[in-house]
Amino acid sequence: MVRNSHPSRVVVLAALLAACAKEAPTPVPIVEVKGECADVYKGQVCTWARMQDTTLIDVGATVPITSVENAPKEPDMAWPPVAVARLKLPAAAQKPSGFTELTVYWEPTGHPPGPYLTPHFDFHFYTVAPEEQAAIDCKDNVKPEVLAAGYSLPDQPLPPDMAKMIGVSTLIGICVPGMGMHSLPTAELESKELFKGNMVIGYYHGKNVFIEPMLTRDRLLEKKAFELPIPTVPGQAGIYPRSWKAEYDPQAQSYRFVFTGFAPGK
Repeated sequence: MVRNSHPSRVVVLAALLAACAKEAPTPVPIVEVKGECADVYKGQVCTWARMQDTTLIDVGATVPITSVENAPKEPDMAWPPVAVARLKLPAAAQKPSGFTELTVYWEPTGHPPGPYLTPHFDFHFYTVAPEEQAAIDCKDNVKPEVLAAGYSLPDQPLPPDMAKMIGVSTLIGICVPGMGMHSLPTAELESKELFKGNMVIGYYHGKNVFIEPMLTRDRLLEKKAFELPIPTVPGQAGIYPRSWKAEYDPQAQSYRFVFTGFAPGK
C-alpha cells in the first residue's frame, strides 16, 4: 500500500486554493442605462448608454424602422426647422461621452447644397448644454480656424423664395438657428450624386457643438448594418467618439446607432 507521506502539504495546498478562490475579483457587469424616449412617427426613439461601473463602453440611440417608414412626405415650412424629438442622454454618460442631448430632424425633401436634396434624417448629438444649443442664432459668423481633414464649411446662397421667408440671402457656414454651422465632406459637396449618409461636424462660436449622422430614408430602409467614419476634429479639447456604426436588429425591427472609442481631443 502506498501511503501519502506528506499530508501537511496537501492541507496547505488546499488552503491556498480556497484563499485564491475567495480573493478572485468579481467581474463588473456591463449595464445598459436608459436615457429619454420620444414618439417619432409611430415609433419610439430612445437614448441609452452601456456602462461598466463608471466606465463608458458606448452610447447611442435606438431608432425603430417604423419611425422611418411613417415619416411624412410633405415638408413643414417652418424656419428655423422644428425638431421632431429632443432626448437627453443618460446623466451618467454625459460627462464621459461629451454628449448632452440628441435632436432628431426630418427633411422630407432634403435641403441645399445639391447632394442633400433627398429625403433624410438629421441626428444631432450635441456636445454643449441644451440652453447653449437653444441660444444659437447664427449672428456669430466666426468659423473654426482649422477644419477636419477632407471637410469644408461653405456659405450657402439661398433661392429667392427661401431667402424671402428666412430674411437672409446666404447661410454663412450653412448655419441654422438652434443647430449651428454644418461642416461636410468636401468630396461629397463637389459630387453630382445624391448622398446616402455621412458624419456632419457642427460648429458655433468657432467650436464644435455637435456630431451628426445624416442619413437618407432610402439607406435606412435597406435594413442593413453600416458604419460611418468620424474625422479627427482639430481644436476639440473635450471628449468625443472615434467610431460610429448602425446595427440593425431584424427581430426588433430597429436600428441601434452606436458611438464608441471615446477619448479627449488633441
